[in-house]
Amino acid sequence: MISLENISIGFQEKVLFDNLNWKIPRGSHIGLVGNNGTGKTTLFRTIVGFVQPDKGNITLPRNQRIGYLPQDLIELKSNIDLISYLKEKSGITKLEHSLKACEEQLTSLSAESNKYQTALKKYEKITSLFEHRGGYTFSTQAHKVLKGLGFREKDFTRQCTEFSGGWKMRIILVSILLSSPDIILLDEPTNHLDTESLEWLESWLLNFSGTIIVISHDRYFMDKLMTQIAELAHQRLTIYQGNFSYYLKEKEKRHELLQKEAKNQQEKIAKTETFIERFRYKNTKAVQVQSRIKMLEKMQIVKIDKAPKKAAIYFPKCPRSGDQVVNVEDLTKKYEEIVVFSGLNFTLHRSERVALVGVNGAGKSTLSRLISERESPTAGTVHLGHKVNLAFFSQESSDNLNYNHSVWEEISAESSPMTSGERRNLLGAFLFSGDAVHKPISVLSGGEKSRLALAKILMQESNFLILDEPTNHLDIITKELFQRALLKYSGTILIVSHDRFFLDNLITRVIEICDGRIYNYPGNYSYFIEKRAQLLAEIDNRALTIKNASSSKPKVKTLDKLKKREEAEKRNRIYRQNKDILDKLKSVETEIKLLEKNKVGTENQLCDPLVLKDSKKVQTLMIDLKKYNQELKTLTKIHEALTLETKPPLPSEGEG
Repeated sequence: MISLENISIGFQEKVLFDNLNWKIPRGSHIGLVGNNGTGKTTLFRTIVGFVQPDKGNITLPRNQRIGYLPQDLIELKSNIDLISYLKEKSGITKLEHSLKACEEQLTSLSAESNKYQTALKKYEKITSLFEHRGGYTFSTQAHKVLKGLGFREKDFTRQCTEFSGGWKMRIILVSILLSSPDIILLDEPTNHLDTESLEWLESWLLNFSGTIIVISHDRYFMDKLMTQIAELAHQRLTIYQGNFSYYLKEKEKRHELLQKEAKNQQEKIAKTETFIERFRYKNTKAVQVQSRIKMLEKMQIVKIDKAPKKAAIYFPKCPRSGDQVVNVEDLTKKYEEIVVFSGLNFTLHRSERVALVGVNGAGKSTLSRLISERESPTAGTVHLGHKVNLAFFSQESSDNLNYNHSVWEEISAESSPMTSGERRNLLGAFLFSGDAVHKPISVLSGGEKSRLALAKILMQESNFLILDEPTNHLDIITKELFQRALLKYSGTILIVSHDRFFLDNLITRVIEICDGRIYNYPGNYSYFIEKRAQLLAEIDNRALTIKNASSSKPKVKTLDKLKKREEAEKRNRIYRQNKDILDKLKSVETEIKLLEKNKVGTENQLCDPLVLKDSKKVQTLMIDLKKYNQELKTLTKIHEALTLETKPPLPSEGEG
């Protein structure tokens, strides 16, 4: 168990934690949430020992390995290739050297000497540790994890310093997964991952038996992996037993109950004070008055946390453009000998909200820069339509902002019809007020830089937004406000993002870049995922058909053989259809088991005589029990529906 006791940390006049306590049981999967600036990253850095608390103690389990992925990029060691770096970081290289040294020592000693026996025991101990750390299977495991996170075979021998910042973060993540950790701390792990890599990481973490604590603004990620949410707010932690969606609902319920409790308490205080004032000077009521005064003095006032100030994001009414916003014809982009894509053709129309997706390196950001005219194509054309006013948000904050400016200087330098007062109001809406407007941009957090860049976009009279990973550093509240503003925006949007929840509720069309080609999917992100899976299944089926045809010896097939082939293809289709359904069934069954466990635990508590004496506790448990029954009823119906969707397999050759 990880134990944090009475942790207090402050920087200058700001107190982050004051007597914070947290017990983290082994095997927990916890999402750490809270508004930007509450100290989530500092808490991680305190657990791993990079920050020393002003007061309090942290107890970590003995001999437990911690893997920590920071939010900010760590430069990698130079003059070392990828595989060698991973072996070194996982401790395999050090163990190999130790084994080699032991082997050399054993060959130089007499088998009958005491030194030989001592060296032999040391060799056996290191060998056991080497095996436990996966030393014998390291190469196989490394290749598996690297491919899962999007690396190609030719990357394995590249120098670490050759990779871009996003890929370096992936390398650090790979090194953590391969180091056989007992505890994993991940600070915004999804920021540098495409959808395919993200889904692979989710699968890996779901099967991880150790402790996981994650800071993330990705709702899908938190819902899928987390069984507990720890909210950091007002210098303390509040624990919620459930995933992120449960946390949001439960937080709202708790807030409503607290409001009622506070209201009842204030009414009681008002009545008591009225009684005291009325009978203060009556001798016959003196004892009662003093009793009520003491009661008020001892009473703990119910405090309701003030809602955090939210950024106010509203796009101004934009001028109308022509129907054809951008037309891309035979677009090709090369960097020296590397072809990113070739011969792309597509058109965007007015008011479309389009997501540009694909694996990292497919060319999404490159294409967004070409359309925004930040770069020039190698061949082909990008033609903007009639009266199109373009605004561009780059995922690199240095492209959006001048780091030599202060916040106010940056906003003042932006060409806009806004007055000075209107600019200050805009900054206030994006949570830059008072002295904060004079802060240098270079010292702003990632979230603050993103908010400032978005504020600049709102100053422009645009009708075509190109947004490259705009949500990476936004907290969930700001992200949802931004999403609502985009839904009301009357112009055209092209957005590069891997945030599945954000995209699913926003976009109306998906353009996928895959192997240098364009694939169009009309609909939201869920529709794209569904159709892409169908397309991949069809490709697999065609490959299987071609393989079967090429391996067939006779040139003229009999009707019997053709029939068998058709049946085999049909079985394959049914298998793939059933596999998707069975995967969903497995997920539903896992949720049902968890709910049933929670239900039994709640029912057991309601049978406890001590609990029954606490009416508030009983009321809360009854609410929970009702919720579990409702959710179980819903999930049971889903389970039944999915079961009915499964198709019986055809008999294989030789059956029946």
